[in-house]
Amino acid sequence: MMLHIPQVLSKQQVAHCRQVMDAAQWVDGNITSGPQAALAKNNMQLPETAPEARQLGEMVLDALERSPLFISAALPLKVFPPLFNRYAGGQSFGIHVDNAIRGFPNADFRIRTDLSCTLFLAEPDEYDGGELIVEDTYGEHRARLPAGDMVLYPSTSLHRVTPVTRGARVASFFWLQSMVRDDGQRSMLFQLDTSIQQLVARLGNADAQVVQLTGIYHNLLRRWADS
Repeated sequence: MMLHIPQVLSKQQVAHCRQVMDAAQWVDGNITSGPQAALAKNNMQLPETAPEARQLGEMVLDALERSPLFISAALPLKVFPPLFNRYAGGQSFGIHVDNAIRGFPNADFRIRTDLSCTLFLAEPDEYDGGELIVEDTYGEHRARLPAGDMVLYPSTSLHRVTPVTRGARVASFFWLQSMVRDDGQRSMLFQLDTSIQQLVARLGNADAQVVQLTGIYHNLLRRWADS
């Protein structure tokens, strides 16, 4: 499942991110690459331990905690501290799959990467190219979203970023470990939760069918979730 999550950050928050990033020191993006990705990756990145990355990462994490759509779809257990990258001058990221396990430098922090996140920080009219293309059994899915919007997709997917031929594509990217490891089970829970919320809007929380379906949702979550 590939999901568009709109307005994770406000335009004011995006402007603050860009101001901080413009003043920061960028490095080769391969500092976080695995052996396979390093052969395909050509971009710039804020160092993981840079104070600017940590400051902006905390802003992103705070915003995600306030996003019901993100919580419902991802069921996050642990989120990797957000990173920040930039593509310009023909830079791209060829086809690859994300590492299964991610750890933060000099810290006792590891996650299993169940879901990958790209939070766009440049408006689509600021650059040409730079599409995120995610492949699955149903074909290719493309994302080139407004600044402040995010796309969420399974980390098991092959994906790539097309060359940026004008301007700069700026984004935050990170991974998370979900309470529900299996993508099919997680998608089913998301669809059920979405249906329950639609019924609540029409019938209210006290409706007998809403109560019954809510019980089914929580019993499935109890069966499938790690905590």
